[in-house]
Amino acid sequence: MVSGIGSTAAPILYDADFYIHELYPINFFGTTVYITTTHVCTVLVMAALMIFTLVARRSVLRAEKEGKPSTLATIVEMGVDMLIRFVESVMGKSAAKRYVTYMGVLFLYIFVCNTSGIFGLRPPTADFGTTFCLALITFVMIQYANIRYNKFGAFTSLFEPIFLFFPMNVISEFSTPVSMSLRLFGNITAGTVLMSLYYGMLPWFAKIGVPSFLHIYFDLFSGAIQTYVFCMLTVTFVKDKRGAY
Repeated sequence: MVSGIGSTAAPILYDADFYIHELYPINFFGTTVYITTTHVCTVLVMAALMIFTLVARRSVLRAEKEGKPSTLATIVEMGVDMLIRFVESVMGKSAAKRYVTYMGVLFLYIFVCNTSGIFGLRPPTADFGTTFCLALITFVMIQYANIRYNKFGAFTSLFEPIFLFFPMNVISEFSTPVSMSLRLFGNITAGTVLMSLYYGMLPWFAKIGVPSFLHIYFDLFSGAIQTYVFCMLTVTFVKDKRGAY
């Protein structure tokens, strides 16, 4: 709640709510933890993705059987083709086969999370706990590719060009998940806060029609851009560690 400032006028209260709320307490081995709005919205996003996946799979299989692709099947095939070309353009055809499935899941999950504000949800990616976990998965993939393809060189590279650079190289490696998670978290949270302030502080007549354009930018456009950036950084970092393999 934000209070208006004035010496004589009564304070004006605005209902600008953009916080993560604790909804239900749970006793976890003697410690109280809470189910929050992030957990609820994450479950809703995952449920929506599972339903979409089942419907899309059924549509594609029916199209293959009947020889008449439906609109949904066509859209899914176009999306898969674009995803494959995107990963191949960065990693090459041989390497893309190993990562295209994961990149597809990552892209869909982040995109739906980022754009869930259109449907009145608080985007799960506006919680640093969500974005940091996603970045940690990318970090593990990067280090796995580094050790698998560079063997002992993955460790000796930390001392390049001279051993004095070891602390800086270690910091550089561990800064990857932090920078990726903060970039996604900051951009999505900024849009969430601005939309909450708009809905909470302006009169009702200013909310007719105008918010749709703001949602298009902050939720749809910005959400799509941040999804692309996160996925591009993921494949680029993994490719850099794989080298010529």
